[in-house]
Amino acid sequence: MFLPVIATIIRLTWVAVEYPYLRRFRVKPAQDWDKHSAKVWDVAHAIEVLGMVLGFLEIGRMQFAPNLVGSIGLVLLLAGIAIRWVAIFTLGKYFTGTVLIKTDHQLVRAGIYKHLRHPSYTGLLLGHLGVGLAFANWYSLMMSSLPYLLAAFYRMRVEERALTSAFGAEYTTYCKTSRRLIPLLY
Repeated sequence: MFLPVIATIIRLTWVAVEYPYLRRFRVKPAQDWDKHSAKVWDVAHAIEVLGMVLGFLEIGRMQFAPNLVGSIGLVLLLAGIAIRWVAIFTLGKYFTGTVLIKTDHQLVRAGIYKHLRHPSYTGLLLGHLGVGLAFANWYSLMMSSLPYLLAAFYRMRVEERALTSAFGAEYTTYCKTSRRLIPLLY
């Protein structure tokens, strides 16, 4: 039960640090670009909590090397958070909790964004996969990975439409020279 407790503490710390940061640069959008994608994240968060509860109840516990699986999960959780925060700090004031185009918005193609268009989602997905594995529980794994995967794919589609609309050919060219989530693959 030690690894799930550590994963929960890390996850709560992640939320406690990231949530105020998202609010820091909050602005009222001139146009609704978000298409309710922020609400989809909220649903994913709720489902993950349910998966964590099932993990603590040990319903669906993995029988094969749970300590190894849990340790790998913690490593992935921390790696995912690190990747996400590199992406967030690279975007700076352009990183928000909803999809929006600011009046002074510029397309960022530096740092980690040189290779990936959505590295914050790469980190987020890796982190949530880590949470699920840290519990060494099939339900926790499923409920902390799949909802975020679905939310990320929806959000990427929404973001890419907004960025194409705002930046046109510049964004289309950027798409040809970068991947969405995984370097050299996708």
